[in-house]
Amino acid sequence: MNDKNEIKNWMEKYGELFLHNIGLKRGQSILDYGCGEGHYTIPAAEVVEKDGMIYAFDKDKEALNSLRKAAEKYGKKNIKIIKGNTEIPMQNKNINVILCYDMLHYEKNRKAIYSESYRVLKNVGIFSVYPKHHRGDYPLMKIAALELEDIRREIEEYGFVLVKKVYKELLHDNYFNRGWVLNFRKKS
Repeated sequence: MNDKNEIKNWMEKYGELFLHNIGLKRGQSILDYGCGEGHYTIPAAEVVEKDGMIYAFDKDKEALNSLRKAAEKYGKKNIKIIKGNTEIPMQNKNINVILCYDMLHYEKNRKAIYSESYRVLKNVGIFSVYPKHHRGDYPLMKIAALELEDIRREIEEYGFVLVKKVYKELLHDNYFNRGWVLNFRKKS
């Protein structure tokens, strides 16, 4: 199967199934932190339906333009695109689920990501992380020296506790890949 077919299959079927399994539900507010071209944003918009809202946050203007075109193509009107670096222009405790997928390896200041995520996440919300490119999964850039457990501990230092760890097939860049997804909640 070529890249275009894999992306199409993900966007139109498998992405929704995956996100339901992660914990997304109709009517929720979702922050896709480091959304890129929207490979998770578009399926998330389908899962939460018109009652929910997706906030697609990224620093890459070209990626956000691609996402804007994809949202138009798929008729998704419940996506708000936000350009920014780390600070999320949002009120405290406003988001049900934060998707932080395949982007930690780019960031020098992961602490700011965790702090901002903690700030905007509702008390019973989910902080879902796909830490691609750690030591055990094609090491690359800023998290290449970290094991999956190191990343878990790092995130828990910012007031989160791991509640679910699953090894799933999901989209990485333009192809399907198996990887660990870690779901956290705020500590009580």
